[in-house]
Amino acid sequence: MKKLINDADHVVEEMIDGYVKAFPQYVKQLENPRALVRSELDADKVGVLIGGGSGHEPAFMGYVGAGMADGVAVGNIFASPPPGPIVAVTEAIDQGKGVVHVYGNYAGDIMNFGMAAEMADLEHDIEVASVVVTDDVASAPKNEMAKRRGIAGEFFVTKVASVASALGHDLVGVTRLANRANEVTRTMGVGLSPCSLPQTGKPSFTLAEDEMEIGLGHHGEPGIEKGKLETADKVVDRLVTAILEDMPIATGEEVAVLINGLGSTTRMELLIMFRRVEQLLSERGIKIYRSFIGDYSTSLEMGGSSVTLIKLDAELKECIDYPADCPMYVQK
Repeated sequence: MKKLINDADHVVEEMIDGYVKAFPQYVKQLENPRALVRSELDADKVGVLIGGGSGHEPAFMGYVGAGMADGVAVGNIFASPPPGPIVAVTEAIDQGKGVVHVYGNYAGDIMNFGMAAEMADLEHDIEVASVVVTDDVASAPKNEMAKRRGIAGEFFVTKVASVASALGHDLVGVTRLANRANEVTRTMGVGLSPCSLPQTGKPSFTLAEDEMEIGLGHHGEPGIEKGKLETADKVVDRLVTAILEDMPIATGEEVAVLINGLGSTTRMELLIMFRRVEQLLSERGIKIYRSFIGDYSTSLEMGGSSVTLIKLDAELKECIDYPADCPMYVQK
């Protein structure tokens, strides 16, 4: 599978170098090359740190900026960042009010962010709170939500945490709102074609030309069902039904919708999917407050997409509406 790269062993470093040089008005690189922070931090607030493996761009680097995160720790492709850059970013963005770490529910992230939080406390006297995203309905049953993976819904949780900080909430308040966002966010996805890691050049999984996989993970983790490719409407019906069975939404309640592409899915396809999501929610009397459509959390060039719903209240709506200005995400 073809890629425009130089050396497979240096893709992350060269990507970060290009990113920092392209967007100096937004970000700067710390002494640790995997640690990036906002060029100018807003004063006197809780810091918000995000991070995870490379290959999910615009997540996570693209979401550092006004109205979003203050810094990011960058890992290898589909791998957690080590504690070093996490601690470096934590120290750089702390303003005496503590720092919230937002990351997905993966073993490597749990271990490394956990170690970094302890190191920040012991070595730098920084209070750290963690928000672990668990929005993937397919990855564990409802009675085991703590085992669920974090996927595209992490965008909403990051946005809520960042805005809560910008609005002046303390560490407890930012953590409370971000955890509430996680509790009312659900995602279901479908995989159509694999990606390939630069180091291997080989497909990350196998699907026939006429196959799809419901519930496929962002790194190619097995889904809940592999079968024949269906129409967009039928796929959306399955995804939305699974979400609403897991998180019932009453008539008159409001949601924000994210239709996320995994890397090679066209906007045409995503808009066709949104059309059906809107129909299904409208039939149930569920109001769409705001929509987000595009590549928000990808898996290199994987084919497929996901539907995310976050159930909104007044506080969460304020966060969803808040403007953002980041290298890879702008909201007026």
